[in-house]
Amino acid sequence: MEKSRISYRVPYADTDQMGVVYYANYFVYFERLRNELLRDLDYSYGEMEVQGLQLPVIEAHCDYKLPVRYDDLIEITGWVAECHGAKFKVSCEIHRDGELLASGHTIHVCVTIATRKPRRLPPELADQLMDGVRGAVH
Repeated sequence: MEKSRISYRVPYADTDQMGVVYYANYFVYFERLRNELLRDLDYSYGEMEVQGLQLPVIEAHCDYKLPVRYDDLIEITGWVAECHGAKFKVSCEIHRDGELLASGHTIHVCVTIATRKPRRLPPELADQLMDGVRGAVH
């Protein structure tokens, strides 16, 4: 699996009083990317919930390198960096015109909706995520 990519034009609503993207919105951008990454694997959060599973974030990190501003056209890229047992890590980068603006990651754990307890990822998803780890170009 190659990196997943999305383009996004930053709306005014995403910015703070200083004219830059509010820091927490970077995690919203990472979420947008994760949705596309799962779609690229022919999965969706909706399908997971039908199976009685969810993928909550248990860790989130972002390194802010340069500001993202209103009306910037940014490219968000991401890949599966790690996968084992019930957990997987998605690494993300945000670029504008090829320049790295931010990088980070989220770690997710597979839980059953009924018990909220961790369980191994479904084998078909785990296999695809592992293919992503092996195929990621960093």
